[in-house]
Amino acid sequence: MENRPLSGRPPVPRILGAVNGLGLWTLYVKEVRRFLNVYTQTLLAPMIVSLLFLAIFALALGGLGRQVAGVDYIVFLAPGLIMMTMMQNAFANTSSSIVISKVQGNIVDVLMPPLSAGELTCGIAGGGLTRGLMVGMASGLAMWIFVPLRPHDPLLILFHAVNASMMLALLGMAGGIWAEKFDHIAAVTNFVITPFSFLSGTFYSIERLPPGWQVAAHFNPFFYLIDGFRYGLIGRADSSLWLGAAVVLGVNALLWLLVHRMFASGYHLKA
Repeated sequence: MENRPLSGRPPVPRILGAVNGLGLWTLYVKEVRRFLNVYTQTLLAPMIVSLLFLAIFALALGGLGRQVAGVDYIVFLAPGLIMMTMMQNAFANTSSSIVISKVQGNIVDVLMPPLSAGELTCGIAGGGLTRGLMVGMASGLAMWIFVPLRPHDPLLILFHAVNASMMLALLGMAGGIWAEKFDHIAAVTNFVITPFSFLSGTFYSIERLPPGWQVAAHFNPFFYLIDGFRYGLIGRADSSLWLGAAVVLGVNALLWLLVHRMFASGYHLKA
C-alpha cells in the first residue's frame, strides 16, 4: 500500500520570512521552562538570599536607625540588593544554559535549527531577561513587607530593570560561549560580576568615597544600573540619570553586537 500524507497533499517545505518567529518563540519558551522547572532554586532561593543580606545589614551591622544622605539606610540599601540579585540571576541563566549545552555536547540542537545569529541571541537573552525580572519582582515584593518602599518613578524602575537583566543576560552569553568548562564561567563570576556588583554603590553612596574612587565608580556600568533603579524607587541618585541611561544603552548595544558576532562566526561553538 502506498504511503500518503493524511491530508492527501504531498509535504512542502516551510517558507521562512525575514524572521523565524516560530523558532524564536520555541527557543525562548525552552529557556524559560528550563529555569521554571527548578523554581525553588532559580526563583525562591535568590529571594531568600536577598532577604538574608537585608537582615544582616539591618540587624547584625546596625543598619537600623542609620541614614545615608538623608535616607534611612535600609531604604537606601533595598533597591541595590534587588538589582544585584536580578543581575546575578540573569547572568547565571544564560551562561549556564550555554556552558551546559557545550559540556554535554547538545549545543548542536540549538545551532542546527534554521535560526539566525540574531534570533539565537534574542531567544536565549530573552530567557535570561525573563528570569532576571521574575527574580527582581519576587525579591522586591518580599522586601516590601519589611522596608517601606514607595515607587518614585515606575518608568525608570522598568527601564533599569529591563536593561540590567538584558546586560547581564548578554554578558552571560558571551561568557558561556567563550568558556570551555565550568571553571571558566566561575572565573568570570568571581573576577568580573562579583567585583563590579560590590563596587557599584549597592551598599553605600559613592559620595562617601575619596574623589579618585568616585571617578572610578563612573566607569562601572553596574553603578548606573543601580543608581537609576534606586532613583526610580526612592527618588535619590548619585549621578546624572541621562548619562546613566546613555551608558546602559550603549553597553547593551555593544554586548548584543559581540554575542551576535560570536554566534555568526561559530566562535567556540563549532568544531
